[in-house]
This record gives sequence, C-alpha cells and structure tokens, in this order.
Amino acid sequence: MSEIAHSQPAGPITGGAAVRGVPITNPEGQKTNTPVKTRSLDYVLRSGLAGGLAGCAAKTVVAPLDRVKILFQASNPQFAKYTGSWTGLAAAIRDIKRHEGTRGLFKGHSATLLRIFPYAAIKFLAYEQIRAIVIPSHDKETAFRRLISGSMAGITSVFFTYPLELVRVRLAFETKKSSRSSLRDICRQIYNEGVTPPSTASASPKLPSSAVAAAENVSSAVNSVVPRSGLAKFYRGFAPTLLGMLPYAGMSFLTHDTIGDWLREPAVAQYTTIPDSEAKSSHKTSRRPQLTAAAELFSGAVAGLVSQTSSYPLEVIRRRMQVGGAVGDGRRLGIIEIGRKIWLERGFRGFWVGLTIGYMKVVPMVATSFFVYERLKWSLNI
Repeated sequence: MSEIAHSQPAGPITGGAAVRGVPITNPEGQKTNTPVKTRSLDYVLRSGLAGGLAGCAAKTVVAPLDRVKILFQASNPQFAKYTGSWTGLAAAIRDIKRHEGTRGLFKGHSATLLRIFPYAAIKFLAYEQIRAIVIPSHDKETAFRRLISGSMAGITSVFFTYPLELVRVRLAFETKKSSRSSLRDICRQIYNEGVTPPSTASASPKLPSSAVAAAENVSSAVNSVVPRSGLAKFYRGFAPTLLGMLPYAGMSFLTHDTIGDWLREPAVAQYTTIPDSEAKSSHKTSRRPQLTAAAELFSGAVAGLVSQTSSYPLEVIRRRMQVGGAVGDGRRLGIIEIGRKIWLERGFRGFWVGLTIGYMKVVPMVATSFFVYERLKWSLNI
C-alpha cells in the first residue's frame, strides 16, 4: 500500500481550496512563487493517475502470492494440506500450475486491476485532502494525526471499491478444473446467491404455536435489519474490512512517513537521498529531498510489515465472510460467528493462517507501490 508523503500545502488557503507555492519563471528569468490549487482538477487527475498506476504495478508483482494466500486464508479444501509449513507455498504454486497452467496463478487478476486502480487513486486523493485538513501546518504534524489521516483515507477508498474486491476474491478462490467462471458469471452468482431461511413451522413441528409465532417475529425482525437485496451481497465481509482498514492504512501511512523523516535526517541523508534532487524539482518551496531507490523500497517494506501484522486477524475473518456464499449453505455469518468458527477449527493460530505468505507478498508489493508512486509524483510534477 502506497501513500502520499508530506504533500503539505505551503501557501495560504484561498477560496476554500488548498494551495501551495510553486516557483515559475517571470519574463526577467527570475523564479517567483505562484499558488497552485492542490484541489484543482489537473492536480487531482495527476495524483490519481500516479496512485492508480502504482497500485496496478504493485499488485501485478505479487499476483501469484496473492492468490495462494486467499486459498489458504479461506481454507479451500484442496489447499488445506499445504498450510502450516514453509514448503506449502511452493507446493501450492506447483499444484496450481499443474492443473491450471501459469494463467492460473493470475486468476482473478483482471478483477484486481479493475479494483486497485480506483482504490489506489481514491486513497491517495483522500489522504492528501484529509491530511490538509487534519494537519494544516508542520507544527501540528503528530503521529496520531498521521494515523487518523491514513485510516480515513483507507476507509474512503475501500467503501467505493469493495464490490470489486469481493469479485476478485471469488475468482481467486475458485479451483475448478473443468469450468472457469467469467467476471459476469461471478457477479451473477453473488447477486443471486443466498438461502431462504427454512420455515419455522416445518423445522420445529413439535413447538407450540406461541413459540412458532415468537420465532417468526424474531426472524422477521432480523430480515428487516440485515439487507437481503442482491446488491447488498456484494458487501459481504465489509464490516471487518472497515475495522481492519483502520490499523492497516493508518499504520502504513504513519510508518512510511516516519521512516521517511528518519532517512532524511542530516546524519544519514548523504546515503539515503538523491543529491540535488530538490534543485531539479520545480516545487522548490514544498518538496523534500527524494529518497534513493533502496531507501524508498526499505521504507515501503517496513510500512507493509507493520500494517500487515496489525490488521491480519481481521483480514482472515474478512476472507471467510467474502467466500461464505461459495462454500457451505451460503448463509451470511457475522464477525463473531466467523471468529468463533476459526477458533474452534484451529485455535489462536487460525487467525494467522497465511501470514508468512502475507509477509512475502507485502514486502515487494508495498515497496513497489511506494517506489512507483514517488517516482511518478516527480515525473508528473505533483
């Protein structure tokens, strides 16, 4: 997961829009500062494009690991035997290649790209706008404010793109050899799935009529609260996703910004920053020295490790909820029910299934995302 690092508006707020000083060349050849609205359409499009491309590049790098991790997290019966060992990952990849070919390792990746581009773009835009409000000046920049800005940006982006994430997980979870579902098939399946609750009278014929009536009233009340329309089914597992996004996105932004500060300290700056990078930028009043490739990759990797660890149990619960319609009777299960089921199946370790793969995936993914995004920011002059 990538982020916008320290895009503080240096200029005043004019007309409700954030602005920052950007030097331009006047007729005499001298550079002066002119305010550029960071909420202008041009700025929004450029930063959104940079974020979307960075997200796509990162997800492509780790697509095979991502699919295996989903199979492990969701306890796919065909791959349960590979969990719990260091060699399980390699064995699972060989199994997929043997039965589905190399393309099988990228199953669901088209849905991933469709989701990750708007997800990353919205996240970066939201982070920048929220950060400008929460941290209006450098003296108010604290760890808590960074955490809140990142968490709110993550929640905003996941709200708009969650249905695409669900479709992607369903495609990756599918392991049938004979038939392969298309995006349209998966969407139709999710829309139509669900089991009608059995009749209380037929299920409990020996209960007195008063008990049956009470049960029916309770069932009616539950059905009125829980959405049962087709579109609502595209938000299976949305609650734990929101809960998990608070520590994941927040810690990712916070860790990356903090490490970026450390790597730019005078004691190590000569080894971690590109010489004269500020002089080469047109944003001389707002840009910090650009980190070297190694330093940028390092900060992104650590940010990914910290954020992954802090949110992983909720991610496992979310995966179980997302594939709930593809296994069992399709009944909607809540967070507590899923958590209890995982505990009964595997105990405490069940909440960390696939974490090794998660670490192996998150290091190159987040590192790639940070690196591509930061380079595109400089290339696109944002």
